[in-house]
Amino acid sequence: MLKIQNLKAGYKSLEILHGIELEVKPAEIVAIIGPNGSGKSTLLKSIFNLCEIYSGKIIFKNKDITKLPTHYLIQEGICYVPQGRQVFSTLTVRENLEMGCFILEDHELFKRNLADVYNKFPVLKKRENDLALNLSGGEQQMLAIARALMTEPRILILDEPTLGLSPKVSGMVIKTIEKLREDLGVSILLIEEKIKLVLSIADRIYIMNQGEIIYETSKANYFKDEDIFKKFVGL
Repeated sequence: MLKIQNLKAGYKSLEILHGIELEVKPAEIVAIIGPNGSGKSTLLKSIFNLCEIYSGKIIFKNKDITKLPTHYLIQEGICYVPQGRQVFSTLTVRENLEMGCFILEDHELFKRNLADVYNKFPVLKKRENDLALNLSGGEQQMLAIARALMTEPRILILDEPTLGLSPKVSGMVIKTIEKLREDLGVSILLIEEKIKLVLSIADRIYIMNQGEIIYETSKANYFKDEDIFKKFVGL
């Protein structure tokens, strides 16, 4: 589905990523974890062409998408939900969802996708006429994810979806992410600092440190090398 090959990227002349190799398979949940400042968010931004890419390739469904403009990436089926619950606070829930599907020209498709999103997130249907700023933190995160789903993505990229949320709400968000994979068959690539939560749903995990992938493991072997986890992610 998604392959990153020997990627070097950063900001202007500052290289943050040093030869990243990563893969996300169809209908797979892959998590990236590691210390703050290790380059995790830069990696996600590089996929969505939001930083400088110096060398390497990003392949999606066997197509080279390296440095493609953002709107083309959305059309290809890639959606990115940045950290911080970035919703349009002065727009209603419905208006936020409408903004999420600006590339759709088929009105019937829009109505179908809206109905599907409301079915998956009933709280958003209930509050569709409320301003986004009046939603709780958890509801705003649900809205950010729902807005991304309006374009029927094949891969959903999430940067710390539980940031700033209570343990209870964080658990709800993580379960929602897992259910999206089960219901839609969508691939998911996410950064998450709440390690125990992400271990409960991820098929594979990459550990990053200082701009490099230092360890990769599957769900069946998360603790094969416990020293790595203890050293870099505090388990």
